[in-house]
Amino acid sequence: MPLKPKLRIILCAPRGFCAGVVRAIDVVERALQMHGAPVYVRHEIVHNKYVVDSLKAKGVVFIQEVNEAPPGDAPVIFSAHGVAKSVLEDAANRGLHTIDATCPLVTKVHREAQVHFKKGRQVILIGHLHHPEVVGTLGQLPEGAVTLVSTIEDVESLSFPEDRELAYVTQTTLSVDDTRDVVAALKRRFPRIQAPQLDDICYATTNRQEAIKQAAQEVEAVIVVGAANSSNSQRLREVAERAGCRIAVLVPDVSAIDWRAFEGVNAVAITAGASAPEILVEKVLDGFAERFDIAVETLTTREESMFFPLPRSLREASPV
Repeated sequence: MPLKPKLRIILCAPRGFCAGVVRAIDVVERALQMHGAPVYVRHEIVHNKYVVDSLKAKGVVFIQEVNEAPPGDAPVIFSAHGVAKSVLEDAANRGLHTIDATCPLVTKVHREAQVHFKKGRQVILIGHLHHPEVVGTLGQLPEGAVTLVSTIEDVESLSFPEDRELAYVTQTTLSVDDTRDVVAALKRRFPRIQAPQLDDICYATTNRQEAIKQAAQEVEAVIVVGAANSSNSQRLREVAERAGCRIAVLVPDVSAIDWRAFEGVNAVAITAGASAPEILVEKVLDGFAERFDIAVETLTTREESMFFPLPRSLREASPV
């Protein structure tokens, strides 16, 4: 039997589930315990097929809009990304029993935008068009009250009167570096613009980007485990590319890895987006172990202890 080539693997820490994702999944699991199946969830509870499929197997029905949920007592849960106010109003008009699993850090951005609006400011949202979190944030205020920008070029094209009061908020899962540049451009153009009291980019996004940036200095290739529609996972791949890795790939699971790309590679870093469960990382490690003589080490750049409690309705009620 030929000897396996040696491969150094750096496991980034922190990686994988953040507190908001843990809370969202716990909300669905608790609702199943209390109410039994079916439980309805509008959109993917988090952006990960493995998580979604495992919940489907337990009796969760994923829907696109609340009008797909039948009338009755079966709960309808809103995903971690948050929803527009019109969705809440539609559900209320239909008499649906709703549970909000919006990440508290996303709710913080919603409240910031609402406060700025009440103070007469035009709100500028830094984010990606069509992302569910952005759709939800835009939907907190009347049409036209929020202006979306994604790039420095978008900022340069803005035209507001000199006396217009402005404020900005950001999507929580953006690239830390990209957002820094867009914020700098906003402040150059509009020196009086109001900034958030605390950075809107979530702690988990920042921590995972810092870890992969550091690991990328020591390897030739990076694997990010996560879904293609996961913003924070895509940003991790981009961070690795910018750090100089010649191979930086985002894969949903081990089956999607093109093993030929790692021929001749001596060192690989592995991380996972904030909605990717650890079992998927373990399977990627198993895949490498089948093909390489691996030496695994962990690079820990930050310890995380954040915890978000369940919504009060799920904490106070007793299981059926």
